[in-house]
Amino acid sequence: MITVRDAELRAGARLLLSGVSFTVSPGDRIGLVGRNGAGKTTLMTALAGRSRPAAGDVAHTGPVGFLAQDSRAADPAVTVTDRILSARGLDSALRALRKAEAAMAAADAPALEGAMRAYARAEAAFQAGGGYAAEAEAARVAAGLGLPERVLGDPVGALSGGQKRRVELARILFAGADRTLLLDEPTNHLDADSLAWLRTFLQAHQGGLVVISHDTALLADVVNRVFHLDATRATIDIHNTGWRTYLSRRDADERRRTRERSSAERKAAALHAQADRMKARSATATMARSMVRRADRMLAGLEPARRTEKTARIRLPEPAPCGRTPLGAISLAKSYGGHRVLDGVDLAVDRGSRLVVLGLNGSGKTTLLRMLAGTERPDAGRVVHGHGLRLGYFAQEHDTLDSGRTVLENMALAAPHLSPGEARRVLGAFLFTGDDADKRAGVLSGGEKTRLALAGLVHSGANVLLLDEPTNNLDPASREEVLAAVGSYPGAIVMVTHDEGAIDALRPDRVLLLPDADEDLWHEDYRGLVALA
Repeated sequence: MITVRDAELRAGARLLLSGVSFTVSPGDRIGLVGRNGAGKTTLMTALAGRSRPAAGDVAHTGPVGFLAQDSRAADPAVTVTDRILSARGLDSALRALRKAEAAMAAADAPALEGAMRAYARAEAAFQAGGGYAAEAEAARVAAGLGLPERVLGDPVGALSGGQKRRVELARILFAGADRTLLLDEPTNHLDADSLAWLRTFLQAHQGGLVVISHDTALLADVVNRVFHLDATRATIDIHNTGWRTYLSRRDADERRRTRERSSAERKAAALHAQADRMKARSATATMARSMVRRADRMLAGLEPARRTEKTARIRLPEPAPCGRTPLGAISLAKSYGGHRVLDGVDLAVDRGSRLVVLGLNGSGKTTLLRMLAGTERPDAGRVVHGHGLRLGYFAQEHDTLDSGRTVLENMALAAPHLSPGEARRVLGAFLFTGDDADKRAGVLSGGEKTRLALAGLVHSGANVLLLDEPTNNLDPASREEVLAAVGSYPGAIVMVTHDEGAIDALRPDRVLLLPDADEDLWHEDYRGLVALA
């Protein structure tokens, strides 16, 4: 269980939440919702014990499993199975067992008895932690999240970004049914089958759950409480209902507030008008003042109107002139840990063309974009830069951002020709105002990092955009802004996405299917592959 008492959370000098108190008990499945930048990730890290509130207290009375948005902390040399088993401390026991097996197999007759005793001790320690049944359970969780059996013995460093994310999620889900799960955007990089499996798993979870997600289907199927972070009032509205009931009540409450305010404003206006007619006469002046006070009390007693939350004005760069084929690739190939990820990819990105790259997780989609962007070298083949090429790269894991630099410093790196004042104006359009520009990029939420990365593209003059899951971590309003910007961009786009709405905005003319590297004209028959990819 987690208990929060009178907590205050800040991002630098900016107040995010004040006077917040609540508990997360076994059986609570809480959806933490609110606009990007409202403080959801900051609150989640405080619940996990990774940070402390500016005031108040967060106390734990049981184990916690935390999936951060940027969950790349695993040692890249550790195998997938060992990483998942480490959630219960079984990784070291399994390694000891393997070592004892090898020693027993290699022992000669005089040493065999000692090797067998060492093996028996290692097996007993392994079985005490759950043993082979736990190892099978870890494999089932991994399979449920779409990690193929062939990667379980691979080092984590050999996996794609989406697969690494799945490993971390599998590790946390495997850790035990008694713990409170804190999941920040757990559906990123999951295909349709894995999403269905995750929903079923979370519905049956016996411990507490707090989840941040922009996947409304997950919220509708899983949560039984909704915590809405209201950025305008720096507080949390707690609703002890499921997602659909919360939406229904929220809309009904808003309609009620609108009716009450409209009625009160009409009555107050009538009282003020009557008071204006009466105040000129001494006999009725006292009554007129009473009417004004009554009208003011009537308006003061209303619930405050909810301010419309700001939406980032997201736009993409005006593309610089370029030749007919600004970007191409010839026979690209790439392997990780002996596994061939890409083989023989040929590509020609014509001026203004729109290409979507589809394939299962681990098929090399992100690797291809990284090689096209020049951040990773192919093992074979080459990337061809045509006349006038200007690349803009949006990385799935925000690799283009320097987490140690501030928001403003990252903007200056992306657009060095802008003055500090001009850079701040661009950032303001992307909702980075005031002290926000001085925050380190490493403390931003996933949605804020997305906005910052997109802001860096605005003045780049890029005529070919490489977009790797550009709608991940965005609230609905910001997502719509991004999709509108994609739809109106006149340059060439190469996009990786699981988002069917992004396909509608992109209006692709071609599709590249990985790992087979088959290229085809886009057809609506390919739409069914988007969510599976």
